[in-house]
Amino acid sequence: MNDFYDQLTPFYPLIFEDWDDSIEQQSNQLHALIRKFWPDTESVLDVSCGIGTQAIGLAQKGYKVTASDLSEKEAERARQEADERSLNLDVSVCDMRQAFDHHGSGFDLVISADNSVPHLLNDNDILTAFKQMFACLKSGGGCLITVRDYEKEERGRNLLKPYGVRVEGNKRYILFQVWDFEGDQYSLAFHLVEEDLSTGKAITHTLHSRYYAISTDQLCELMREAGFKNVQRLDNVFYQPVIIGTK
Repeated sequence: MNDFYDQLTPFYPLIFEDWDDSIEQQSNQLHALIRKFWPDTESVLDVSCGIGTQAIGLAQKGYKVTASDLSEKEAERARQEADERSLNLDVSVCDMRQAFDHHGSGFDLVISADNSVPHLLNDNDILTAFKQMFACLKSGGGCLITVRDYEKEERGRNLLKPYGVRVEGNKRYILFQVWDFEGDQYSLAFHLVEEDLSTGKAITHTLHSRYYAISTDQLCELMREAGFKNVQRLDNVFYQPVIIGTK
């Protein structure tokens, strides 16, 4: 998995039509949720920060953000992106299944966005991650994750998921994924066609990963098993379903 994200790092903003706009929009949505459910929140731990989409936005809102990711290259880029915005963002490399061992406790909120949790391929690993997130929190602290709604996803093979066309300078990129399901897991091939508009030459980057197509109901049960209370799914508040719980 970290190889996938190490390779994706240079292209990561291309996933979004406008990455900076997505940072602002997502931070506004997350801030509204934080103020509704945990209004005294000051410190946030992002255990799957990627290149900083949520961590940067929340830091810009004034939260004290600590962030980590399994991918060393993504963590490095998140740090660089924060520095370019003159933000004080503490970024390190860590597996979310070792979040407490790495970060310790006392956080007001732990987050994991962008469907990161389903990279863990079985219930035991997800439960381990949730227990670590629970241990990172102070009493009354919150946990917020965002995931795909896999109950709405078609199952099968050769499933095409287009992302669209992006243009940067003299480069044009065509992005699409192909999914192949095997039971409750699927392999993903992420293809990025990079075309030089000045020469017409193109190269294709193909990255591979795997996901566990776990239901939000099962994720809620695992959060409860990890010790969280008031666990619930929220819809129409973020671009993905949101699951929250409180310690």
